[in-house]
Amino acid sequence: MDVMKALRFHKKGDLRLDDVPIPECGSREVRLKVAYCGICGTDIHEYLDGPILLPGHGQPNKFTGADLPLIMGHEMSGTVTEVGASVKGITVGQRVCVNPATGCEHQGLPNCELCVAGRRNVCTRSAFYGLQCAAGGFSDQICVDAIAVVPLPENVSLKLGALAEPLAVAAHMVRISGISRGQNALILGAGPIGCALILMLKEVGAGCILVSEVTGSRSAQASACGADKVVNPSDSSSTVLDATMKLMAPGADVAFDACGIQSTLDQAFDCTKPGGTVFNVAIHEKPLQLDLNRLTLSEKRLLAGNAYTAEDFSNVVRLLEREGSKLETFITAVVPLDNAVKGGFEELLHNKSHHSKILIEVNGTTS
Repeated sequence: MDVMKALRFHKKGDLRLDDVPIPECGSREVRLKVAYCGICGTDIHEYLDGPILLPGHGQPNKFTGADLPLIMGHEMSGTVTEVGASVKGITVGQRVCVNPATGCEHQGLPNCELCVAGRRNVCTRSAFYGLQCAAGGFSDQICVDAIAVVPLPENVSLKLGALAEPLAVAAHMVRISGISRGQNALILGAGPIGCALILMLKEVGAGCILVSEVTGSRSAQASACGADKVVNPSDSSSTVLDATMKLMAPGADVAFDACGIQSTLDQAFDCTKPGGTVFNVAIHEKPLQLDLNRLTLSEKRLLAGNAYTAEDFSNVVRLLEREGSKLETFITAVVPLDNAVKGGFEELLHNKSHHSKILIEVNGTTS
């Protein structure tokens, strides 16, 4: 039996580089030689406390049948090496990234109303490669449904292609927030998604962009991405509010919470103008408290977003084509697959503030 290397989640704190059978390519699928796969904050949470979004032990995903141990990784790029018999429009040798959100069609079912509308990210049967599907990007090869691949332009490297997924998250949040040209934004947290939000806000012509961030390295990254001002919320309890009112009184049109803790949610409400929007980007580790009067009395809106759609990937690929060289600074380390746990996951756990995005190099020798 032919085997390949794959990084699999076995249990909390237990990721192993295993030899696993090379998957067969179905008639609707394409096989990719994985080049790079980024480590997401979601992956870190699974490693620390999982399974969370991953299937439980002895509890296969009810839609995909995927069970533990499971190959992780959903921020991937690669080269097409095989095309299924019924696939059209994709050729061997194409360089692509992957939209890992799957819905009804991926599972061989008629599209539901949400899938027809292009919203597979919130389909009731939604499952993601690298989280709830048997296939993941931390592996030599992966077979994915042909509708999941997004071709990369000639001038976009496979390294940059691996950034498409986290950038698509930010593109989705900005798009559905409803922010329009000239409106002002506050971003709470300048991690990878927070910095990507800056880039996407610049794309839509936002006015002033204020960022709140504690760490120096991430503050510098936020400035490099185009933030108009970056403040440290630990300086004083009123630092963020004071800066907001100085730059965009009576408050931000939209405040994006990219941290997901009680203090940043509270700041988002404090700093949003009456009639403005508080937008939750983060996945929360525990429930937060919300006083609904803060919405009612000032007619603010509380919105949230999940992942991305095909439209968001298309927008991001166009951004990579135009501005790719500027986005390379997002990549702070590239680590080989055989060192993914220590050099990738553990590095992010112990030195998170020093990194924006760590890529795992699987077969990354091609451009």
